[in-house]
Amino acid sequence: MKSVLLIPLVIAGFFLLIASSYTVLETEQIIITQFGRQVGQPVTNAGLHWKTPFIQTVHRIEKRILEWDGPSADMPTEDKLYIDVDTFARWRISNAPQYYVRLGDERRAQSRLTDILGSETRNSVARHQLVELIRTQRDRKPVVDSSLGEAGVSSTLPPIRFGRASLEQEILEAAKPKLAEYGIELLDVRFKRINYNPGVAAKIYSRMVSERQQIAARFRSEGEGQAAEILGKRERDMQQIESGAYRQVQEIQGRADAEATAIYAAAYGQTPAAREFYTFNRTLETYRSVFERDTTLVLTTDSSLLRLFKAGPMQPAPR
Repeated sequence: MKSVLLIPLVIAGFFLLIASSYTVLETEQIIITQFGRQVGQPVTNAGLHWKTPFIQTVHRIEKRILEWDGPSADMPTEDKLYIDVDTFARWRISNAPQYYVRLGDERRAQSRLTDILGSETRNSVARHQLVELIRTQRDRKPVVDSSLGEAGVSSTLPPIRFGRASLEQEILEAAKPKLAEYGIELLDVRFKRINYNPGVAAKIYSRMVSERQQIAARFRSEGEGQAAEILGKRERDMQQIESGAYRQVQEIQGRADAEATAIYAAAYGQTPAAREFYTFNRTLETYRSVFERDTTLVLTTDSSLLRLFKAGPMQPAPR
């Protein structure tokens, strides 16, 4: 009979033991509440701990670093360009009692992070130009293709004063005290992705194409100038070659004419009859070149051109 009564007592004691104990992991901290109010300090030591059964409740809160991945949102920059910004952050619970009272659970904490970080990100983006978000550091120089010369440097790339890292730090410093009111310590904020708004992307791409076209036009202009210079040099060289060749031809012809004249003079200048024959022969050549078909000449009777016609045939010289 006593053993029958002992079994319920053992079972009741077992459930009482379970209800009175709880374990704490290395990755969490515990807040004990009694009738909705916190009792004592948060339990952070890992191991087995005890509580009042049935009237005290265990609330587990993470001690590890947690992540926040915010939704992407369209934001305007200072230079009136709409961009799609996606950010992420790392945070942890630094004040568990305050966190439990103000938020209660991680779902509400994520919602509060979205509100505060989204607002601060929008404010920071609106105070800076797009180039400040794209480039990381102030001393970072754009990559320049040395083969392009001056055309490889974009004239529309303005200098930066802050850089993306400074903007991330600015958002962190602005949001940190606001989240501290909820028992949250904000550790880091980063830009995950920055894209052009679809309505702005077409304009940006058009401007990029225009810049490339300007560089191409500069290359074409330089190429045309070099081509014109090469063609001009070629024409000048050809004229010099032709001029030298023509001079050589004229010199050769002059020497040939001088030699022919000397030969003619030596041949026809030996006797009066030879000189007379030379005169007669040259006159016939003149008639051959002047009196062509369908040629009409009006001459006087004393013209030297008609000398042979008026003189008649030559008489052979006496032997």
